[in-house]
Amino acid sequence: MTLMRDADLAEAFDHAAPGYDRLVGLNAGYHADLRRSARRLRLPGGGAGLHILDIGCGTGASTAALLRAAPLARITAVDASAGMLERAAVKRWPAGVTFVHSPVERLAAAGVTGPFDAVFAGYLFRNVADPDAVLAAVHSALRPGGRLAVHEYSLSGSAGHRALWSAVCRAVIIPAGTVTGDRDLYRYLHRSVLEFDTVPAFAARLDATGFKDVRALPVPGWQTGIVHTFLGRRAQPGPGYRKTGSR
Repeated sequence: MTLMRDADLAEAFDHAAPGYDRLVGLNAGYHADLRRSARRLRLPGGGAGLHILDIGCGTGASTAALLRAAPLARITAVDASAGMLERAAVKRWPAGVTFVHSPVERLAAAGVTGPFDAVFAGYLFRNVADPDAVLAAVHSALRPGGRLAVHEYSLSGSAGHRALWSAVCRAVIIPAGTVTGDRDLYRYLHRSVLEFDTVPAFAARLDATGFKDVRALPVPGWQTGIVHTFLGRRAQPGPGYRKTGSR
C-alpha cells in the first residue's frame, strides 16, 4: 500500500481540521490517553523553568495534555498543517505557549531550536517520511538528560490487536470520516498503523538513535496493544565531559 506524500497529508489534515476535534472526541480515551503519556514524562515542579517541544501538535490536544502535566512550563508547539494550527490558535492558552507552522523535518529553518528539557510527539511518527532522521533531530534538540515521550499508534505485534484495529477502522473510524468528507484521511490512518513499526521495532529505533532507558507502556481500554507511550532520554555527559571553551 502507498501512503500519502507529505504535501498531500498536510492538505488532508487542513481539510479535516474543522471537524477534527469533534471526531476524535468520539473516542472516549483520546484526551485521557494523551494526558497519561504527558504525565509519564514525570516533569518536576509543575514544569517551572522548563521548555518543552510539542511536535505534531495538531489542534492542540497534545499541548493541552502537556499543560495539565506541567502547567508552569514554556511550550513550543509545532505542526505542518496550517488548518490544524488555525483551530489550535483560537483556543485559550497561557502566555508561555507558542505555535509554529513547520514540518518537523525543518524546525531549524522555522527558528525552533533547543535545547529543550522535554519533547512530546503525539501521533506523529507514522506521518513522517524518515522517522530515523526526525528522531536524530529530536535527540540533538534535547539537553543532556532531557526526556522524550512518543504517544503513537504502534501495534504490539499480536495478530489479535492487528485484527481489532482493522475492525474498529472499518466499523467506526472510516464511516465517521466519510460523514465529514475525510474518508481518504481515515483510510490512510488505518493503513498507516498497519504499516508502521510494531512496538519492538520502534523501541529499537529509539535505542539505535542513542536514547537511553527506552520503555514502551500500553494505554488502558480498547486501545491496549494498539496505542503505546514510548519513553527515553538523552544521556547525561560522562564525568570526563568538558564543555567547549571550559577551563
